[in-house]
Amino acid sequence: MRLIIRKDYDAVSDHMANYIKNRILEFNPTLDKPFVLGLPTGSSPVGVYKNFVKYYQNGELSFKNVVTFNMDEYVGLPRDHPESYHSFMWHNLFKFIDILPKNVHILDGNAENLEEECKNFEEKMKSYGGVELFLGGIGPDGHIAFNEPGSSLASRTRAKTLAYDTILANSRFFDNNINKVPRMALTVGVGTVMDAREVAVIITGAHKAPALAKCIEEGVNHMWTVSAIQLHPNALIVCDEDATLELHVKTVKYFKSIELVIDDLVGAENVGLQGNVKRYPTPEVTPTREAFYNLPFKK
Repeated sequence: MRLIIRKDYDAVSDHMANYIKNRILEFNPTLDKPFVLGLPTGSSPVGVYKNFVKYYQNGELSFKNVVTFNMDEYVGLPRDHPESYHSFMWHNLFKFIDILPKNVHILDGNAENLEEECKNFEEKMKSYGGVELFLGGIGPDGHIAFNEPGSSLASRTRAKTLAYDTILANSRFFDNNINKVPRMALTVGVGTVMDAREVAVIITGAHKAPALAKCIEEGVNHMWTVSAIQLHPNALIVCDEDATLELHVKTVKYFKSIELVIDDLVGAENVGLQGNVKRYPTPEVTPTREAFYNLPFKK
């Protein structure tokens, strides 16, 4: 697992957006071989989506050969409701970029047969050869998508009854009226997310510090479903300084030191996007331990 620590939400968003942009460019998607990208909703990815729009407008990135699958959708909420995840994605990203509407896949919370809708969603992902990268955010209780505490770590896309705390938290989007909040949602499962060839998670804010600590420093636990990424061979977390408040100091220093080694000793040009060492250089001078730890940490 890779943990990248940045100063604040904007810096986290910039880093994650730039990383995904470079992953897409490196993949060099075509009509016959699209880049399949899993996407979340909520406050966490908004900054990333703003950067995606900027990249497209500046001519840095095209989404014509990108296929997307969204994590979740409310059950029973009209598709054009301002709080539906269809509306969220179109108003925050899709209508500003050149993605083809046929390449956008969002679960239909108004489908006549919800079980069949979830099954078809899984099959559609498989038809593209699986998801290349799944981007996610988490809740303060460590849930990813709508896989709340207690969800099976092997779960697949399904209809899910929402916990009371989730309904209460989401009431802020529904005029603070809990009676307007849907009671159910369709969501990809933890197992669905883990099937992606890469999982990248954004974690920001002091209120999510306990979840990050559980994910990084403790074992895999279905009560903190994001912790499942410990078992993924290619997992990336980008967090801000506030989210590290519950981590041990030595944990924070360890992950920051990894970046220092790459940037100042190995050389970023010798390391692939996903952290794989392409070539190990022979430095002319090896810094002393004291000199190494005096190198400035990234801000």
